[in-house]
Formats: sequence, structure tokens, C-alpha cells
Amino acid sequence: MKICEAKAKTSKGIMKFFSEENFERLRSIMYMKRAEKGDFLFREGDTADKLYYIIQGGVRITKLSESGKSFILYLHQAGDLFGQMDPFQNSLQSFSSEATENCEVGVIQRKDLEVLLWQHGDLAIEFMKWMGLMHRMTETKFRDLMMYGKPGALCSLLIRLSNSYGVPKGNHIQINYKINNSEMADMIGSTRESVNRMLSDMKKEDAVEFHNGQITIKNVSYLRDICHCENCPLEICRM
Repeated sequence: MKICEAKAKTSKGIMKFFSEENFERLRSIMYMKRAEKGDFLFREGDTADKLYYIIQGGVRITKLSESGKSFILYLHQAGDLFGQMDPFQNSLQSFSSEATENCEVGVIQRKDLEVLLWQHGDLAIEFMKWMGLMHRMTETKFRDLMMYGKPGALCSLLIRLSNSYGVPKGNHIQINYKINNSEMADMIGSTRESVNRMLSDMKKEDAVEFHNGQITIKNVSYLRDICHCENCPLEICRM
């Protein structure tokens, strides 16, 4: 996992995976949709026949456990393409998507995408690469949750947040995304009390600091050691 030098370097969204020509092809089949903060674009169990491209705003992807606990898996921002879709076969959504702020999104329907994939082999290849990356991101997040305990999962989360929302402050990285301890607990399958305790320990070690509801990472090596960092590319080590 790597700390970014600036948010702008990691927020190019799907333009990192699609050529400009193929992105324009995707954009040509989008229709616009607006969502207010708190609205759901889709829920678990809905038909998975659309993809969503964020033009403005933010969206979080959640998964409900059998016990009713909600896990936050992704935080998507402008430029991101998301959604579960299996071209040429029917499937159901495994996650839910909730707007974290007022959003404008471009919606791609499966039937329209299938036509493009048939017509343009280079687009089909780029689309497969994008889908592979999304699966790898999900795998690494479940690895974080299962392999190195809650401290490792929390350290990995902080690094991912810094890669997605981090801004350099001297030798430190300030995470310009306000997040509370309850939300972080939902992201690592823990409790707010446990997150409070782990963050307090990190602060004592001078690895992180808090100011006005924002987190600053002061010692990324400390976090990387705890989560057994595998130096994943920035495209994967993000929210």
C-alpha cells in the first residue's frame, strides 16, 4: 500500500482503464440520474442490470450481514464507475449503494453496454480489465478484514483513505474526508469502542493525530507494519 502525493493523482476514475475514445462510447449510452443524500441507487437483491458513473457527489457501497450489521465496503467519488453487472447473463445485486451527498450519475444499462461490447473488441478488453480490478479490490478488502485482526484492518483502512482523500501536509498526510469512529467500525467489522481504543494507541505512538474531525497520518511505516502491507498499486489500495 502506498501513500499518494496528492489526491489528484489517484482520482482519475475510470479514465485510467478506458481510452478516451472508449470512454466517449460509454458516455454516449449513459442517461443522467440525480440522487439526494441518503437515497439508494440500488439495494441488495435488486436486478443487477446497470452501471453507474459518478459525475458529481459521492456514494458508499454497503453489505448487510446475516445478523443485520451493515459493512461499508467502498467510498466512491466523482470519476468512479461502479455497480455489479454480468454481461450477457442475469444476476442480482450483492451490495447496496447509498448517496453520501447529493449526486449526479450517468447510468449505463446492460442491454446498451452489450451492444457496444459486441461492436468494439478493444472496449470489451478494457471492460474486462476494469472488472478484474474491481474483483481484486474486493478480495484485498476481505483479506484486510480476515488476515491481520482488527488493528491490521484499521491500519489498512487509514492507508486506503489517505490514498483516496489524502493531501500532503509537510511530511504528513491529511485525510480530507470527515469520518467518525462508528463509520470506521462499520468498515472493518468492529465496534466503535474498539476503534476508539486502537486510534488512541496509534496516537500514543505518534502515528496519527486528530484535528477538527479529520485524521492526519504522521507515520505511515507504523501502519504498514501492522497491516503487513503488500505494496498494492494505488488503483487497488483505495476506497
